[in-house]
Amino acid sequence: MRIDKANYYLDIAFTVAERGTCLRRLFGAVIVKNDTIVSTGYVGAPRGRKNCCDLGDCFRQKMNIPNGQRYELCRSVHAEANAIIAASREEMLGATLYLACRDPQSGEIIPGTESCSMCKREIINAGIEKVVVRDTPTEYRVFDVVRDWVEDDPSLTVGEGY
Repeated sequence: MRIDKANYYLDIAFTVAERGTCLRRLFGAVIVKNDTIVSTGYVGAPRGRKNCCDLGDCFRQKMNIPNGQRYELCRSVHAEANAIIAASREEMLGATLYLACRDPQSGEIIPGTESCSMCKREIINAGIEKVVVRDTPTEYRVFDVVRDWVEDDPSLTVGEGY
């Protein structure tokens, strides 16, 4: 039985995540347009800086900062941002970003993840049309960027935002 396209690209994103250097979560991103891979990205410190896996610790983990909070204290550039940086805007307009997250210790899929608020803003500005996020080896969620993140702006919800 042949694998469907979404799971094909999610498998690639899951493999890209193996290059990640975060001690908490390893994300892999693949941007695809017209059935062609435009770019990939994984979590890692900016070029030339030491990675958390090389240092052996994570400042956010040491400070008991919950997932999804205080990303300004993180050493890493997120997978989505790295994939966006590696592509031209023209290549991203109308593209789909595939995102997979794995646990650094077990290598297993971490279900229920999605892009952080900073990455959502970058995805919106890049002109990416859809984001597909892996939940299990065969199940995933699809976000329509305009409908889910622009028109239904989660930053306007009480208690959230800037």
